[in-house]
Amino acid sequence: MSKKSIIIIGAGLAGLSTGCYSQMNGYQTQIFEHHATPGGVATCWKRKGYTIDGGIHFLMCHKPGQSIYELYRELGAAQSNRFLDMTSYCRFIDESSGRSVQITPNLDMLGKEFKALSPSDSQIIDDLITGARAMQGTDMGDMGMSQPQELLSFLDKLKQMWKMRQFFKYFTGRYAISAADYGKTIHDPWLRYIFENLFLPEVPVWFILMLLGLLADGQLALLEGGSLNFVLPIEKHYRNLGGQVTYGATVEKILVEKDRAVGVRLADGSEHRADIVVSAADGYSTIFKMLDGSYVDADIEKRYKNWKLTRPLVMISFGVAREFKGESSMNIIKLDRPFTTGSKAIDGITVRIFNYTDGFAPPGKTVIQVMFETEFDWWNELQKDRPGYEAEKKRVADQALERLEARYPGISSQVEMIDVATPYTWWRYTHNYKGAFQGWLMSSEIINARIKKTLPGLSNFYMAGQWATPGGGVISSLYSGRHVVQILCHRDEKPFSIVLPCSDKGGGRF
Repeated sequence: MSKKSIIIIGAGLAGLSTGCYSQMNGYQTQIFEHHATPGGVATCWKRKGYTIDGGIHFLMCHKPGQSIYELYRELGAAQSNRFLDMTSYCRFIDESSGRSVQITPNLDMLGKEFKALSPSDSQIIDDLITGARAMQGTDMGDMGMSQPQELLSFLDKLKQMWKMRQFFKYFTGRYAISAADYGKTIHDPWLRYIFENLFLPEVPVWFILMLLGLLADGQLALLEGGSLNFVLPIEKHYRNLGGQVTYGATVEKILVEKDRAVGVRLADGSEHRADIVVSAADGYSTIFKMLDGSYVDADIEKRYKNWKLTRPLVMISFGVAREFKGESSMNIIKLDRPFTTGSKAIDGITVRIFNYTDGFAPPGKTVIQVMFETEFDWWNELQKDRPGYEAEKKRVADQALERLEARYPGISSQVEMIDVATPYTWWRYTHNYKGAFQGWLMSSEIINARIKKTLPGLSNFYMAGQWATPGGGVISSLYSGRHVVQILCHRDEKPFSIVLPCSDKGGGRF
């Protein structure tokens, strides 16, 4: 019997994951990718001898014993990467007062530092530290991620709840509200700023507690070789399993016959057919452009009309002829003098310093990256005026460098390379809707929502990736591809199989 064929749109993490698990389970796949390299948002590029990492900031659950580590292992990423334990999550710096706080794995020390900042918030601080300790030992695979919701029975859901019983209370009540809403109970403005910006102000409190718990467990890591080094072993495993991928191949239309997906048409006019089509591409482009909005219902319309998106970024990377030993690899700086781009005042920036491993810069040199949130529509309109667009990129780079100069005197004369990525850059290379690099905003309302991986009225079609899995990021994207194939295997009445990379011992069927 011939293998069923699958066309996968997109060679980002979700597309490669879908491809790997499909090949493991006897399907023959072809990936078409718009860009020239794999990874989607999780990628790197070169400028004047410097490597710019535009993707993965850190990984969760990178050590053996975690379900997510097994996910990395199944895809070949765990065996091919060196994960560097984060000894610090970040440093918060207040330019106005000169105060700073380092977020380290030591929860006792963190609690003491917070209380030194604001003794009047001691009770709230104790509550947060207690919650972070309760989250230690969390296996995120037990939090409804290891199996697709579509296949979970009532008994399966009860088992999940039982595994989560020791910290279940932290997913309800005041811990389920947003960090911003919870922050209103914090008296000290500086401590409130720190808490709200540990991730995003909109994420639920339990996510912040889980993040601190993982940090304390040593389950947050930096990638030694950057995002692309995480992606390439997955692509290699996919190819070794017999998968095919074509780069520079933009899918314009999903071909449909009698409400059944039968293939794709590329921008060059060529058509390619398969038994099943999986889109691991941008959700809006897939549903409203590739499928002309023909397969939507009220829930989908509401989602794309009302749900908030991850706010897009401007990312400015500097190649600097200088070392920054001892500096935190991530710094969140509350600016004393905000600057403006578009209609948005920038009162805080994130500064990443790639000083934790070799390879990002020539010896004795460093890549420093400045990021801040911005508006897609403004940049998208500006890019139509190329001289104006380039001038604004230079202006914001100058503004960012001025802030760095105040912190690292002399840095301006040591800059050898400048690279500016705007929300339009993200769209141009990944087609992410309105530059939302992580899909839907991880708000307390959206993060627990369930999105079907199918569209109403369309058969033999599935969606993977962060637009089909609220929360976005590495783990959700990788799991979403696995879930699609688990659903396919269930539909085709075949066992779901794992084939580990040749370099790994063991393996078998699950």
